[in-house]
Amino acid sequence: MNNLIRGVAEVRLVGENIEPGVYKMADALRFAEEQEVDLVEISPNAEPPVCKLMDYGKFLYQQKKREKELKAKSSQVVIKEIRFGPQTDEHDYEFKKKNALKFLQEGSKLKAFVFFKGRSIIYKEQGQILLLRLAQDLEEYGKVESMPVLEGKRMIIYIASKKKVK
Repeated sequence: MNNLIRGVAEVRLVGENIEPGVYKMADALRFAEEQEVDLVEISPNAEPPVCKLMDYGKFLYQQKKREKELKAKSSQVVIKEIRFGPQTDEHDYEFKKKNALKFLQEGSKLKAFVFFKGRSIIYKEQGQILLLRLAQDLEEYGKVESMPVLEGKRMIIYIASKKKVK
């Protein structure tokens, strides 16, 4: 930038209010000073190096502003968990289903799992039936990302929200 560009006699100059072409370094710096902008080296490896006349502070500001906007537009995926036992009662199931429905309407992902304690692992089929029933009950609000899978003492199912979060 400006006086930091060293070791070259000529530069290819581009920018507003200037005819693109090859100029002597002193002339390029004079143009930048006359227009009250900075001379920024764009491509130092080119022959001759390419420089642009621009307001460097304004460029940095706009770049930070653009990055901030992109960060604001991106959304974090929130995963909510619901835990069942293999012999979950009807009332408990309905209560947890209501919470799952609320999570999906918020736009969160749902991780529902059946936790098997001790010897209750023999009821794997009941756990699978319970999770598939939950997936079927929540079918209009979310879609199943993965079918029930047994991982250690847990049988897990993931359900993603169909609602788009803004």
